[in-house]
Amino acid sequence: MLMFGLRLGDDPRVVVTTTPKPIRIIRELIADPTTVITRGSTYDNRFNLPAAFLAQIVKKYEGTRLGRQELNAELLDDVPGALWTRALIEAARPPIGFVLPDLVRVVVAIDPAVSSGEDADETGIIVAGKDAQSRGYVLADLSGHYTPIEWARIAVAAYKGHGADHVVAETNNGGEMVEATLRVVDDNIAYSAVHATRGKIVRAEPVAALYEQGRIKHMAALPTLEDQMCEFTPDLDRSKPKRDPMDPSSLGMGGARSSPDRADALVWAFTELLVEEIGSWGIYEVTRRKAEALVKERLAAVEAGRPKSEPAPGSQEYQALHPEWKPQDGGESY
Repeated sequence: MLMFGLRLGDDPRVVVTTTPKPIRIIRELIADPTTVITRGSTYDNRFNLPAAFLAQIVKKYEGTRLGRQELNAELLDDVPGALWTRALIEAARPPIGFVLPDLVRVVVAIDPAVSSGEDADETGIIVAGKDAQSRGYVLADLSGHYTPIEWARIAVAAYKGHGADHVVAETNNGGEMVEATLRVVDDNIAYSAVHATRGKIVRAEPVAALYEQGRIKHMAALPTLEDQMCEFTPDLDRSKPKRDPMDPSSLGMGGARSSPDRADALVWAFTELLVEEIGSWGIYEVTRRKAEALVKERLAAVEAGRPKSEPAPGSQEYQALHPEWKPQDGGESY
């Protein structure tokens, strides 16, 4: 849209200043042959910065991935080990003139935060749908820092506004309170609770595979969600202390927070819409249980075959095992 404002003059120009994050518009600007790139690092600006600030910021960030971006003005490539890459995200953008087909299902997925303080996680709220050919579409990202009643109102409004047929919410942290809060706003919504029993990466892998198959499109600008997706690495673990995005000692390679709430909600949405259990799943589960029982049986047999030590008669350990034992006449009591 900015280009429409450059109609006057013989050689209209615009200056764009920004941190070089690897997002679509920055990559397009750099790739444009008419773009003149000037890089300026924090070190170039050192004479205009307080010495104490510069020393502290360099001490904390120099040599880190975040430091390369913020201090050295480098445009970094994808995060090593992340499930999604920028190329996958770019491929998920619909072409110009694309018309959203009729959707056979639409869901609102919620990854609720357990608190609403300034240090709280975000509540992930993603609206997604699928068409008759089982292709998925991300329609909106409504995530943010909300109180429980606020995110419930936003989710219900999205449910009605997008004509959704279901609200899906993770209940690991909120339990029945999640449904109760939603029904305070509207008691008539169709609701399903999901409970995470596997790690984030295991849950997200099938959804990432859908992106690799080209079966999902992003129908809106979703920069924060896409950043979380491209930082979704195996080291993400909600049980770890919450990461401070400005503290390099608490960051992974991509500087991601420990709780990618938006990406979690996206995973729940497409797990509901598109991820299908493999055929004859029951036989796989039966086989797994048999194998688990066999391992336990063999471990028990090994344990039973080991020689067991017996405490000396009269010792305290012996008496504890044999309370009926008494020292013989003339014998010695220990």
